[in-house]
Amino acid sequence: MATLLYRLGRASLRRRRLVVAVWLVVLVGLGVAAATLKGPTASNFTMPGTESQQALDLLAERFPAASGATGTIAVKAPAPGQLGTPEGQAVVGQVVQEAAALPGVVGAVDPFQVQALSPDGRYALVQVQFAEGADAVTDEQREAYEKVGAQAEAQGWQIAPGGEVLNAEPEVGSTEALGVLVAAIVLVITFGSLVAAGMTMLNALIGVGVGMAGLFALSGVVELTSTAPILALMLGLAVGIDYSLFITSRHRQNLLDGLEPDEAVGRAVGTAGSAVVFAGATVVIALAGLAVVDIPFLTVMGLAAAGTVTVAVLVAITLAPALLGFAGRRVLPRKLRGREAVESPATGSEDRSGFGFRWAHWVTKLRVPVILVGVLGLGLLALPAQDMRLALPDAATAPEGTPARVSNDVIREGFGPGFTGRLAVVVTSDSPQTTQAAVPQVTALIQRTENVLAVAPPQVDPSGRTALLGVIPKTGPTDAATETLVNDIRAEVGSIGGAQVLLTGVTAIGIDVSEKLTDALPVYLLLVVGLSILLLMLVFRSILVPVKAALGFLLTVAATFGITVWVFQQGNLAGLVGLDTPGPLISFLPILLIGILFGLAMDYEVFLVSRMREDFVHGDTAHQATINGMGHGARVVTAAALIMISVFGGFVFLDDPVIKSMGFALAVGVAIDAFVVRMTIVPAVMSLLNNSAWWLPRWLDKVLPNVDVEGEGLRAHLDREPANV
Repeated sequence: MATLLYRLGRASLRRRRLVVAVWLVVLVGLGVAAATLKGPTASNFTMPGTESQQALDLLAERFPAASGATGTIAVKAPAPGQLGTPEGQAVVGQVVQEAAALPGVVGAVDPFQVQALSPDGRYALVQVQFAEGADAVTDEQREAYEKVGAQAEAQGWQIAPGGEVLNAEPEVGSTEALGVLVAAIVLVITFGSLVAAGMTMLNALIGVGVGMAGLFALSGVVELTSTAPILALMLGLAVGIDYSLFITSRHRQNLLDGLEPDEAVGRAVGTAGSAVVFAGATVVIALAGLAVVDIPFLTVMGLAAAGTVTVAVLVAITLAPALLGFAGRRVLPRKLRGREAVESPATGSEDRSGFGFRWAHWVTKLRVPVILVGVLGLGLLALPAQDMRLALPDAATAPEGTPARVSNDVIREGFGPGFTGRLAVVVTSDSPQTTQAAVPQVTALIQRTENVLAVAPPQVDPSGRTALLGVIPKTGPTDAATETLVNDIRAEVGSIGGAQVLLTGVTAIGIDVSEKLTDALPVYLLLVVGLSILLLMLVFRSILVPVKAALGFLLTVAATFGITVWVFQQGNLAGLVGLDTPGPLISFLPILLIGILFGLAMDYEVFLVSRMREDFVHGDTAHQATINGMGHGARVVTAAALIMISVFGGFVFLDDPVIKSMGFALAVGVAIDAFVVRMTIVPAVMSLLNNSAWWLPRWLDKVLPNVDVEGEGLRAHLDREPANV
C-alpha cells in the first residue's frame, strides 16, 4: 500500500494543475446537480416491521384521511371560564374556521363538539388534520399554520399552533463556523505557517463541498433524514482537516530532512497517507456497518457520513499533494524556508526535549499508577450511563420560544403532559360489523389499563372497516410510565377476536424505534470491537496491541455515554451547553456514537502506535520505541484532536437538541480517547507489556496479509531504487 500511495503522491504533485482542475470540475458539476436534483429531507423515523409502522401503513391504505400529519392548536383564554361565554365561543369558532381553510388541511375539529376543553374553561384544543404527511407539508403551508389566530391574539388570547406538522429540518447557521475558526487557529499554531494552515483548510473544505454536493444530488432519489446531512458535514469537516494535517505534517518533516518537494510529498503520502487510508477505511466500515442493524433511516445516515469520509480520504491523498506542490517550501515557517536552514545539522537533528518525549518518559516511568488512575477515572465517569434512557425527541425538549415548545407548554399547563403525546389505536377487519363489534371491547380494555386518562370516541373510515381511537395517557411521551402503558395496551388488546388491533402514534413510534435500537446495540458493539481487533492485527502484526486498543475504545465509549447522560439527561451543567430542558437521549445516538468514535479512535491508535512499531522493527527496544512513537506523534495527534473537538463542539451551539447532543458527545469522546486513552493509557500499557506487545504466533504471521501501513516495504523499495530519490 505504501509504495502505491508513494507513486500516487508524486504523480499528483507533478500533474498538480490537472489534479486541481479535475477536483474543481467535480465540485462544480456536483454543485449544479445538487441545485437541480435536491429533494426534501425527512423528519420522521420509520421503522419497518414494528407494530406502529404497520398501523401507519394500514391507515394510509384504508383510511387515508387520517394518515396525514396532525396539528394541535392550543387556545388559552385571558381568564378562567371565558370559553363558556358567547364571546369566547366565537373566538374559538373563528380559530377553527381559519385552520380548516388553510391550504393542505382536510379539516379542523371544533373543541366544543368533542369536549376538548379544560375543566376551568380557559383552555381548548383544536385538532387539525393535514392531507399529507409531515415531510410533504410545504414551508408555505407550515408558515400559514403558525399564523392562525392572529386576530384572537390581538384580543389578548394565546393561540399556540403545534403538533407533528411543525417537525422541520434543523438549520445549520453561523455558530458552527466558530469550530472551523478554532480549527484554523490550531493549524496556524501547529504549522507556524499561514500557507500550510490555509492549504490544509482549503483542502478539507473542497472535500466537504464535494461530499455534501454529492449527497444533496442523491437526495432526489434517496430519502435522507434531516440529521443525515448535518452528521455528514460534521464528520467530513473533522476528518478532512485531520487527514490533510497528517500528510502535510509528514511532508514538512521530509522537507526539513533535506528531501526535494516531489520526493517529500511521495514519502508523506506513502507513510502518513497509508495511515490516512486505513483510518478512513475503519470509519467508513463502521458507518456502513450500521446497515447491519436493518433500520432504514440509520442506514442512510451511516452511508451518507461514510460517503463524505471517503471523499475526504481521496482528497487527502490526491489534492493535498497537488496543493503542496504549488506551495513548495512556503509550507515551512519563514525562518526554515531557506535551503541552508534545511540542510543545517541543527535542523536535521532530532529534538527530544519536546513535550511529547517528556510526557512519554513520565507516563512510562509511572505506568502502573497511570493505568490505574486512568481506568478508574473513566469508570467513574461512566457510572451515569447506567441510567441512560433513549427516546425520539418531543416538543417538551425543543428550544424555548419555538412554536412547538410554546404549544407544548400551553397544553401541559391546561391539560397535563399526556395530551402532548396521544396514542392512536387502529381497529380494522374485513367487515364493518366485525369492526363495529370490536371497538367497544377495545375501548373497555384500554380504559381499564393503568395510566390511561381518557379514550376518545372512534373515527370510522367511509367503508366502516377501520376505526381510529385516540388514547390519552396520564404521562408525557418520553416518560418511562408511557412506555409501560404502550406495552400494557398491546398485551390487553391482542386477544380481540376477528379484528386486527394495532397501536401507533408519534409516541408509540418513538418507543418502538428506541426498543429496536437498544436491542441492536450489543450486536453492533460486538461487531465493531471484533472488527477493530482484526484490522489492528493486520496493521501491527500483534495480538495484544489490538486487544488493548479495543479495551481502550470501550473505556472511551462508556465514559462518553456517562458524561452525555449526566449533562443532557440529568441536566447537570445544562446551561453551559445551552440546553433548555434535559430529557432522554435521542434513540440512535449510542449506536451512531459507537460507529463514529470507533473510526476516530483507530485514527489516533494508528498514528501513534505505527511509529512505535516502525522503530521497534528497525532495532529500538520496545520501551524506546514507545517513547519515540509518543514523542513524534504527540504534537500532531494533539492538534488533530483539538481540531476535531473544535469542529464537533461548534455544533453544540445549534438550537436543535438532537444535533447539540451529537456534537457534544463526539467532542467529549474525541477528547477522552485522544488525551486520556491514546496518549496516556496506551503508552503506559505498551511500556508495561514491553516486547510481549509485539508477539504474534508464527502460523498467524504467515496467514495475515502484510498491509505495510508504517511504510517498511516502501523503505525497502526506495533502497532498491535509489534513482527515485
